[in-house]
Amino acid sequence: MSEHAPDVLLSGIRFAYPGKVMDVLDIAALTITSGEHVGLIGASGAGKTTLLTLIDGRLTGWSGRAEVLGRALSPSQRPPRQWEADVGFVFQDMALIDRLTVAENVRFGRLGRAHRLLSLVGRFDERDTQAVRRAIADVGLADLAYRRVDQLSGGQRQRVGVARCLAQEPRILIADEPVSNLDPASAEQVLGLLKSTAKGRDATLIISSHQPKLVAGFVDRIVGLKDGSIVFDRPTDKVERDDLVNLYGWHVAQQAA
Repeated sequence: MSEHAPDVLLSGIRFAYPGKVMDVLDIAALTITSGEHVGLIGASGAGKTTLLTLIDGRLTGWSGRAEVLGRALSPSQRPPRQWEADVGFVFQDMALIDRLTVAENVRFGRLGRAHRLLSLVGRFDERDTQAVRRAIADVGLADLAYRRVDQLSGGQRQRVGVARCLAQEPRILIADEPVSNLDPASAEQVLGLLKSTAKGRDATLIISSHQPKLVAGFVDRIVGLKDGSIVFDRPTDKVERDDLVNLYGWHVAQQAA
């Protein structure tokens, strides 16, 4: 049993989109302790992204109990700006601004930490500058810091997305399908980068994926989600083929196991 306090504590969570009868989330219980590396797997539509947006505070309209980093989330409003910086999010589509450089994109990750008035006029202090430099170096793009991101490869662009998240100096690092559009070699590089940077910064890591075989090599624990509910939650080396059959069906599971 981990001696660390829970970074994520969910109980009795239910959520349905307005006008819909079927729940998108029906989570009886989920606990993630500080420093864990967790893979969240399931087919498209299983509720992975919705669960991650709940954890990072963007989801409203749910019921139940949700605590993140020891603080209760509200189902009716988003958390304060400073709190949001503690939870970093790497988006599937990267959400980069193509006409800006690597450094300029990564600097957006400092908005939750920077002085509010200064950041509004594009000014950042030395701590912000150092955080941006460190993040870019951590993802191996120091020599490309002043190159426009529309001149980068897909794998390099995803590294920019990771760096922007790292610039927040988050305590929880969430990556939502971060390698779904990458070739196998680039995918492994990005997942390895997420794991190493989370470990180096002592951050909790949560990676969602519909590729269980790929993500399994980079996390210590797998949570299987189906129709918004957790169907298994166990150490990576204890996940069996029957678990994957339950999530994906026989043919997909044969390829994923």
